[in-house]
Amino acid sequence: MTQKWFAPGKDCPDGEKLRMEVFVAEQHVPPEEEMDELDSSCWHLVLYDGQIPVATGRLVNEGNHVWHPGRIAVTTGYRGHGVGAELVQALIAKGSELGAKKLNLLAQCHAEGFYERCGFTSLHEHCMDAGIPHVKMQYLYE
Repeated sequence: MTQKWFAPGKDCPDGEKLRMEVFVAEQHVPPEEEMDELDSSCWHLVLYDGQIPVATGRLVNEGNHVWHPGRIAVTTGYRGHGVGAELVQALIAKGSELGAKKLNLLAQCHAEGFYERCGFTSLHEHCMDAGIPHVKMQYLYE
């Protein structure tokens, strides 16, 4: 996979397209909730298979050396092949590059084990986001 980062303030149309496909079309998240005011201020990552965008995620600066990875999406045909783990590891590495001490993640409950395998720890606090059950998780840098 090829990684392409989009700095804060830069448009990320391939990431938007993937998010609309996964979150809006598949998971029925309202488009106005999916695309939010934070998009313009975060780092966006898109993974490509050749020229085809297959996965995306973003990093939001929460301040005080804490970042929030989110909007992590992998297109249907690429799930279960390590693409999601590659994306999450790239987000973790970028957090380190940006000086993060901690990453706060809000994971869909069904993906809790996946994020644990990527190095996140569950805080066992549950909530609803866009009508989907989520669990709070964190990653601490050494």
